[in-house]
Amino acid sequence: MYDFANSGYTTVVITALFNAYFVAVVAGGAPWATFAWTAALAVSYALIMLSAPLLGTFADLHAAKKKLLFITTVGCVLCTAGLALAGPGDLVLAIIFVVLSNFFFGSGENLIAAFLPELAHEDSVGTVSGWGWSLGYLGGLLSLGLCLAYISWAQARGLGPSHFVPVSMLITAVLFALSSAPTFLWLKERALPQADQGFSRGWIVDAFARLTKTLRHAHDFADLRRLLICIVFYQAGIQAVITLAAVYAEQAMKFTTQQTLVLIVVVNLMAAAGAFAFGYLQDRLGHLRSIGLTLVGWIMMTLLAWSAQDAPTFWAAATLAGICLGASQSAARAAIAVLSPVTRRAEFFGLWGLAVKFSSILGPITYGLVTWLTAGDHRLAILASGSYFLVGLLLLAGIDLERGRRAAQESE
Repeated sequence: MYDFANSGYTTVVITALFNAYFVAVVAGGAPWATFAWTAALAVSYALIMLSAPLLGTFADLHAAKKKLLFITTVGCVLCTAGLALAGPGDLVLAIIFVVLSNFFFGSGENLIAAFLPELAHEDSVGTVSGWGWSLGYLGGLLSLGLCLAYISWAQARGLGPSHFVPVSMLITAVLFALSSAPTFLWLKERALPQADQGFSRGWIVDAFARLTKTLRHAHDFADLRRLLICIVFYQAGIQAVITLAAVYAEQAMKFTTQQTLVLIVVVNLMAAAGAFAFGYLQDRLGHLRSIGLTLVGWIMMTLLAWSAQDAPTFWAAATLAGICLGASQSAARAAIAVLSPVTRRAEFFGLWGLAVKFSSILGPITYGLVTWLTAGDHRLAILASGSYFLVGLLLLAGIDLERGRRAAQESE
């Protein structure tokens, strides 16, 4: 249910609606507008990178995943509602709430992922992860569908983006708050506090000490380290697609706002189907092979989107992107669950979050820089971003999941 709840934020704010609104309305369509959007996200991801391992370590030591999750959820809901205050020219206000809302979202995403190994047997983590991602995309669709219904109503009355986008932010915030309630009512914190096991010098000192110990013994987790580096690269491509899909559709393919929203609906439906189906497949095929298959699909998608001169070709690329999106996200989370020591799950998922958030800087900034340096060449930007999938595929080849599992068990 938490995956269902928080996905409305990424779908409406990051992927479908507020990003294009920020570029066209808040920043007035300036040449630097796309770069400003990606830079704002980069700042928030940098903050997550700095804080995620420490928050994860603290959550493990004090069995505080659920408490921290509640704090980040309230923060994201309030700051998403704050985006409704941003109108034409309100650049500073918009950037502040984008940075804060995305920081709280990303921090909560790491914390909820750390519950996965507590909720599924090792042979079923792929399936359960797939359920979560699949329900997440359906939650994103619900948020987007409600926003689209309101936008249609508003446009029929002659109201423009400066009216219906702020209201859409409020719709998204309220739905996030309501849908996350079952998590806080029924999800149990099964971990036990570890603060009495040599860690009792204050939470910041304890967290740093635990994290330093992990980094000092990083060579014991060689396969996890390589997987995290692999994730950085291929997620850079994914994050560019997620963050700038609406911008590419409007700028390169000349889609209207309504066409773009319908496109995002289709992508999310395909992503839900991909996550659900691959969840079962990856427990049989293997997490790494599943990731490899999706990376091949991502490379094909990039080439289709880059070469698309008509709507049907671009729709084919978007459909393929949706299928690969759900599958690759689910498989990576399950693989990290297999490679994480039992007593340090939040810490290791914090490292996973660090990798994903670094990629969330790398991918969109690459896209934004290419469009800026080429005076708005979005096709070259998508091709440059897609090259990260090829690098990820090459890095994947050197990972041994069974060896990594043994290393995690021995570290206990």
